Amino acid sequence: MSDLRRSDLARRRPRPRTGTAARAAAVAFALAALAGGTAAATPVHGAGRPTADATADRHESSHSWPQRLVDRSPDLVQPKALTVDRSIGSRRAAQEVRLAQQLYTFWNTGQQRYLDAAISPQFRDNTLPPGRPQGPTGPALASRTFRAAVPDLTCELSDVLVTGDKITARLVFRGHFTGTFNGVRGEGRSVEFNAIDIQHVGTDRIVEDWHIEDNATLLAQLGVNS
Repeated sequence: MSDLRRSDLARRRPRPRTGTAARAAAVAFALAALAGGTAAATPVHGAGRPTADATADRHESSHSWPQRLVDRSPDLVQPKALTVDRSIGSRRAAQEVRLAQQLYTFWNTGQQRYLDAAISPQFRDNTLPPGRPQGPTGPALASRTFRAAVPDLTCELSDVLVTGDKITARLVFRGHFTGTFNGVRGEGRSVEFNAIDIQHVGTDRIVEDWHIEDNATLLAQLGVNS
């Protein structure tokens, strides 16, 4: 074979891929991932398989968090929906969820022991209604007054949101006006109204709160004036 022919074949022979081509492929893959909304890749070992820890985290996330934080004791109210900030850790999150269950079991039953377990002796109501005493005495008196009007009062814990040292709760109160309120004797009318609470948790119990109730709906259902 002549030198001319060998030179011609050498020019036509395909060259192996360089690092530039591999980098271009990697960039294309990254762009495709971003276009699909992928923020970060899962760590992998070997042939592109996720780590055991990553798989376990996803399994816990979809099947047990945050439901495993709920105290399933039959005497405590159970949240209908629960959202928890994972950054506070499982122990603190479980503590705050249980405090919410204890507090609203008090409102569901009127039993003082649940209130005592949930709030600090230094508890402060930051939205104190006129005539209600400050401190732990306030909610205890409010519960007795309410139950004098609605003896079968229940409190549904519809939504609980735990973020940092705050608990936000959406509540639904139900019952029948068979007692007495403001001197008016009830005739068995149904009562159902909503409330929103924000609870600030200290080291081991709730230390202060803010709350708002749909009093207009309640008073209309009771058939009395404020």
